[in-house]
Amino acid sequence: MSSVLERSFKVLDHLSAHPEGCALSSIASEQDIPLSACHRLLTELVKGGYVRQDPLDGHYVLTMKLVSMGLSFLSNSGVVDVAQPLLDQLATASGELIRLGVVDGDELTFVAKAQGATHGLRYDPDMGLSVPLWCSAAGHAWLSTMPEDAAMALVARKGLGSPTNYGPQAPTTIKGVMAFVDRARARGFSTIEEVFAPGMSAMAAPVRGRNGAAIGVVTIAGPVVRLNAARMEELAPVLVDAANDVARASRGSALFRARS
Repeated sequence: MSSVLERSFKVLDHLSAHPEGCALSSIASEQDIPLSACHRLLTELVKGGYVRQDPLDGHYVLTMKLVSMGLSFLSNSGVVDVAQPLLDQLATASGELIRLGVVDGDELTFVAKAQGATHGLRYDPDMGLSVPLWCSAAGHAWLSTMPEDAAMALVARKGLGSPTNYGPQAPTTIKGVMAFVDRARARGFSTIEEVFAPGMSAMAAPVRGRNGAAIGVVTIAGPVVRLNAARMEELAPVLVDAANDVARASRGSALFRARS
């Protein structure tokens, strides 16, 4: 990847985490780009319609162009069309947040969701972010579909985040991660409690394509006071059935077909 293109993506990624915008000097400093080069790069991104400069404070802000491109891609892929009704059904049955993650190379990204909680504490994190494989139910479910060596290699390549930024039960070693993965492999679904975040739990089942490889995952997530171990055991058959239903419906999605 050329240095200009690589820098462009770094700047776009940086701005995606700062919806309020960033000053030129801040972007250049944090991305380690010379000020003049960063200014030229941002000027080109503004010309392309991906970034705009606020006339009041001069800060640079992402436009909706990338969002529009992403939504257009999802719409044309058919993912939401085939999966949303099934996610809605699972949300009604569980009363919790349901999400669909899609495998893309060595990344797992949530692309659709349904909220089943109508009152009380609702868990609803940001969508469209790459899922941390080492400390998420979705990641453990996907890793459980791989050979042991391949799963360990992927975890090692991605690395482990700082446990202080996650839940108190987050694993601190690859061996600890693989204990979750092995359990998920044996049961056909994964479960975590206070691993990804304090007070939260989640479970996930893989969505397999026609060749048997995982093309995605379906997850249920909620507060541990509701989604405790006993409740997850009750929901496990419903979750696995939903993942299998999504797998069967996936033939109607161009994106899923490409991964099967």
